[in-house]
Amino acid sequence: MPASDAVEQPEQPWSRRRLRSTNERLLLDRLRGLGTASRAQLARETGLSKPTVSSALASLAAAGLVHEVGTHAPERGRTAVLYAPDPAAGYALGVDIGRGWLRVALAGLDGRLVARSDVRNRARASAALTDLIVTTARQVMANSGVDPAEVAHGVIGTPGVYDEERRRVRYAMHLPGWGRAGLVDRIRAELGVPLEVHNDANLAALGEYAFGVGAGSRLFAYIMIGTGLGMGIVSEGRLFTGARGLAGEIGFLPWHGRRKPERLEDAVSGVAVVEAAREFGMRGQLTAKAVFDAARQGHPDAVRAVELEGERIAHTVAAAAAVLDPELVVLGGGVGHSVDLLLRPVREHVRALTPLRPRIAPSRLGEDAVLLGAVAVALDTARDLVFERRTAGI
Repeated sequence: MPASDAVEQPEQPWSRRRLRSTNERLLLDRLRGLGTASRAQLARETGLSKPTVSSALASLAAAGLVHEVGTHAPERGRTAVLYAPDPAAGYALGVDIGRGWLRVALAGLDGRLVARSDVRNRARASAALTDLIVTTARQVMANSGVDPAEVAHGVIGTPGVYDEERRRVRYAMHLPGWGRAGLVDRIRAELGVPLEVHNDANLAALGEYAFGVGAGSRLFAYIMIGTGLGMGIVSEGRLFTGARGLAGEIGFLPWHGRRKPERLEDAVSGVAVVEAAREFGMRGQLTAKAVFDAARQGHPDAVRAVELEGERIAHTVAAAAAVLDPELVVLGGGVGHSVDLLLRPVREHVRALTPLRPRIAPSRLGEDAVLLGAVAVALDTARDLVFERRTAGI
């Protein structure tokens, strides 16, 4: 048949549905970025026609994904109705499992926390830790008044790496028994919430990118220094995890200590700060916080211990700089809370160690970095799931 005689085929119903869904998702995403907007503003922002915008907004409102939040009366023209995403259309759960603390938070689809609980982690067995996670998460949901069925997705942050095939966490050296198979499956079953598991340093890096000092960075590394040592790498807004999810496990690098070879994690940690302070002459019941507090007061043994910690962190930064060439290195974790004392020695030693000198900055999120990273990752999936569920029958 000649091209001039070709007859345009009518659009298939499934194509119309797909186009409508695409337009609705485009509008919803743009509305999330704007906060509130009118039909006319959304038409300008998306390039869609005003009738298409009106139809899509009506469908989104019927699905409970957007709602009217007021009006705007311009100097000229008609009063415009303002729309916003409904944050109560679904929820995301974030969990941060640390050796000392368990933090759990629930967020609406706008990312705002509606409930949170921070509890001491005194569990010294896997069963007790699993019970603590389930009990705390249930309490957070109960305190929020949210039906657990409305929690679309959750993310757990933990030391180590989750092995999906073997259904267990590996390399979580400081959480006794946490490497047993099936623990995460049990948490999923008891909470009734879809869950995924990520390394805590990786989530902290994503938290800093979404809410903190890493925002807008092309490539940055988050170094978590606390009970152990870890690193998360974010490139162009995406997490880099390596071939098997182990990228950033810098704690396993060898370190030649003054007495014997050890791992870098053993040399750069809160425990290492205490051990160094004792070697230099400090006495009594010491913690890393106590050593840093004493250094702020000018205690000479504490000052020497902090200087040594700064030198060791500088080696970690130099290694990351050589391999990754980041524009920014963020220092966080428990020891990261004392960056006011560490930044000077870290920067000085980095200058002496390497010509590669990324910007070094303290974490803006502090102890909330892992939790907020978990919430951010959970939200990405929760928004997709809620949209699909609520628009499926419309």
